[in-house]
Amino acid sequence: MPTLLDTRIRNRFPVEPHHANSLGTLHGGNLMRWLDEVATMSATRFAGEACVTAGVTELAFERPLHVGDTALVEAYVYDAGETSADVALRAWREDPRTGDTERTTASAFTFVAIDESGETVPVPDLTVETDDGERLRERAVSAVE
Repeated sequence: MPTLLDTRIRNRFPVEPHHANSLGTLHGGNLMRWLDEVATMSATRFAGEACVTAGVTELAFERPLHVGDTALVEAYVYDAGETSADVALRAWREDPRTGDTERTTASAFTFVAIDESGETVPVPDLTVETDDGERLRERAVSAVE
């Protein structure tokens, strides 16, 4: 059975001019796409099956990312149903020169596991085996309540 920490994925995306609006900040839709991509990888790793986005439970843009920043996106499965996985997401603005970060976004997406014919399939139980995993799970549950 996969553990919460097995599903944890972090990825980075450079914020380039073609990602930005007229203010020089990242379009929210571009960040949503990156969140969805990383969350899909996390849900798929958990389920062992292809997963599709079923819903966005929460999405809060706390501060902007600017052209030249790096978007650091983290995702992990924090809860599971019979055929679904809830994925917690956080994004940070990272200075590529110093590595300094500042959180910009909090979110939670729900995914459904599907087979090759598009039918839903069961997902495994999620286990949390470490204090770090439990801390991450509690953070995610608290954020969506």
